[in-house]
Amino acid sequence: MTRLDGQIALVTGATAGIGLVTARRLAELGAEVFLVGRDASRLEAAVRTIRAAAPEARLETLQGDLSLMSEVRRVAAAFHARHDRLDILVNNAGAVFDTRRETDEGLEMTFALNHMSYFLLTHLLLDTLKAAPAGRIVSVASAAHRQGRVDFDDLQSKHGYLHMRVYGTTKLMNILFTRALAQRLQGTRVTANCLHPGFVASSFGDATQGFFKFVVAWSKRLFAIDAEAGAATSVYLASDPGVAQTSGEYFVKCRVEKGNARSRDLDVAARLWTESVRLAGL
Repeated sequence: MTRLDGQIALVTGATAGIGLVTARRLAELGAEVFLVGRDASRLEAAVRTIRAAAPEARLETLQGDLSLMSEVRRVAAAFHARHDRLDILVNNAGAVFDTRRETDEGLEMTFALNHMSYFLLTHLLLDTLKAAPAGRIVSVASAAHRQGRVDFDDLQSKHGYLHMRVYGTTKLMNILFTRALAQRLQGTRVTANCLHPGFVASSFGDATQGFFKFVVAWSKRLFAIDAEAGAATSVYLASDPGVAQTSGEYFVKCRVEKGNARSRDLDVAARLWTESVRLAGL
């Protein structure tokens, strides 16, 4: 792997699963890594875990609940207060919820965390990414995007909430966001790509209850890959020189995949961008 000495990375959802592995591997490659998480004690535990594997790791923590746009803004402001350059942004935080919930700001929880946090945090840190010699934006999507469909009349899933369909829709949004972002980054030194990490034995499904939680746990035991394998494509997109000029693509196992037709609809991507700007108050 290419060394990342002197580079600065920020990883959301960095306290467990593929986020923690991604943060650790970027630190092992020499990057200074900012770990973003909701819980202070879990952030401290993540730092200890990484330092046990990489004693020389340069780590910083930023605490924030990224389902709240006010917290996304606070995390971005805290990063700006420490650095004016960011080389690598890994949008990784995400979850699935078995019942419809709204944040205190009135956004449906899955949509807020899985899509809007990616959109707003990237927007707020874009100046620091442009200040880097070659900024990279890596967003963790999912093959579950194939179940998704963007309904602009019901972005908040108020009608007929089905958790895996809503989750799939937010993962579809991650790909559409990446494609629209890459268009807007043309002519800059910043690239944006997204990926499917695989079905990973992580904390996915922990926010659910009942039968679905049982099915997820059973499936993890039988079919899931470990977090090391799940983080491989994130680390590849964040560090490999072979994709330094690649932008707007969806990757699976470190290779470009087309995704389904809905994930390539640039008209939907453009409209989603406009709606996201409105909801973020930009």
